[in-house]
Amino acid sequence: MSTPAAADASEKRAKAQRSPLGLIVLWLLFEEPAHVYRMQKAIQSQGKDRVVNVRSRASLYQTIERLVRLGLVEVRETVRTEPHPDRIVYAITKAGREAAQKWLREMLRTTGGEYPQFIAAVSVLFGLAPDDARAQLEHRAEGLAAELAETEAELAGAPPGLPRLFLLEEEYRRTVLQAELTWVRGIIEDLGEGRLTWSEQWLRDLAVAFQAMGNDEERAEGARR
Repeated sequence: MSTPAAADASEKRAKAQRSPLGLIVLWLLFEEPAHVYRMQKAIQSQGKDRVVNVRSRASLYQTIERLVRLGLVEVRETVRTEPHPDRIVYAITKAGREAAQKWLREMLRTTGGEYPQFIAAVSVLFGLAPDDARAQLEHRAEGLAAELAETEAELAGAPPGLPRLFLLEEEYRRTVLQAELTWVRGIIEDLGEGRLTWSEQWLRDLAVAFQAMGNDEERAEGARR
């Protein structure tokens, strides 16, 4: 029979919010116990720093501490090697193995729930003048083209014989970048040709029209009641 504490811990794990970095950490520890420095190096050597944000080791420490609190990771030992500082070696727990597979299944099948900054900016593109918006998107297109070229280079430079399984993230990145770049370039062209445009007066008139429409709908709803 499980104790109340064990049941509470199990409930916390079940409700734990999955994260990309948390998933990568769990799968690194699936292979073998490791300290933070080794995990950071493994993330970089395996190209996972192109998948998750590990610009600072602090984010890695925070993620590991969270996984420890959830009981998904545990401290295995402390390694003391002069003249280096003590290093804590972490290991995945049985609950961590189960959580890693659960998160992986959920992340593969689930759509939505992600809110990139770019989509938010596009939703209020009219906050800038058309020429200004076009200029910013031209900068983005240049950045996307550079990222696409880098990704193509990564795929072309893969070691001979490396199974495709280990290149899927770069294939996906290439597909997404190509699609976004095509879309952004289309918007830039429409802005340049005047097919997509707006002005402050047009926006004010549109707001008044939609407000009037909303008022009419409210009056109609009130009459039906």
